[in-house]
Amino acid sequence: MIKLEDVSFSYGNVPALKNVNISETEPIIMGLWGRNGSGKTTFMKLLSGLENIDAGSINVNGITPYNNKEAMNNITYIQENHPFSILWNVEDALRFGALFNKNWDGELAEHLVTLFELPRKKKIKNFSKGMQTMLQIVLGLASKAPVTIMDEPTNGLDAYMRKQFYDALLDTYEEDPRFIILSTHHIDEIEAMCEKIAIINEQTIVRYEETEELKMHGILLSGSAEAIEPLIEGQSLIEKRKLGKQINVMIDDVFTEEWKARANKAGVTVEKAKLQDYLVNYTTKKEVHKV
Repeated sequence: MIKLEDVSFSYGNVPALKNVNISETEPIIMGLWGRNGSGKTTFMKLLSGLENIDAGSINVNGITPYNNKEAMNNITYIQENHPFSILWNVEDALRFGALFNKNWDGELAEHLVTLFELPRKKKIKNFSKGMQTMLQIVLGLASKAPVTIMDEPTNGLDAYMRKQFYDALLDTYEEDPRFIILSTHHIDEIEAMCEKIAIINEQTIVRYEETEELKMHGILLSGSAEAIEPLIEGQSLIEKRKLGKQINVMIDDVFTEEWKARANKAGVTVEKAKLQDYLVNYTTKKEVHKV
């Protein structure tokens, strides 16, 4: 599917990606999470062949994407603000989708346009943000590309339309498994659909793990400093806040029954941190704090 080895890229003298390594051989739905400026967009552009690497190598289904006409048959990249012509309506977008995607599924495209209730003759430039997102979803899913990259695919969607997207994505993936990347900086939006999650921070991939394993990380402890300090001695602390005589801390460790028992014995409140909160703290820390 994809393999990146020691990939680096800069915009002039400004590094955008550094020594990126990631490999996946099976069709899965992968989440790509990172804060703004972390390198997500550059990663997707390099993988789709829109930019050329400065160093390293990229292999997508046996090809190097940049300046390779075969890339179009293997990769679809739906950008957050996809560049539609100001003259286009939905019918135009579907026509060009069919022309430029070898595996285009016209029946699926028609089904999704109906599902999302998109006006076929209205100019796309006059669409709301949510309507543009829905049209981008149509193109991404109907392309049936072996590698499909979708940037912020739930942007502007209300709760009902997000569910429609999730159901459509999982249905088409079950029928035709392929490698799908969903990029976001709100992991709670997509984590339920992703088998694995790649974490990008400071212009490189710092973690690539099974979603269920990653979700086990992050322990929140709340209580008196006197009770908590012995519990966190020697632990990797990624957040600490004092509220009078109380302190709240987040530990970079796996949430286990043993931790619950230790906290209860010490009279300390313990809970599993939300994945989004854990990732924000994990990627914000400059160094591992041992206390």
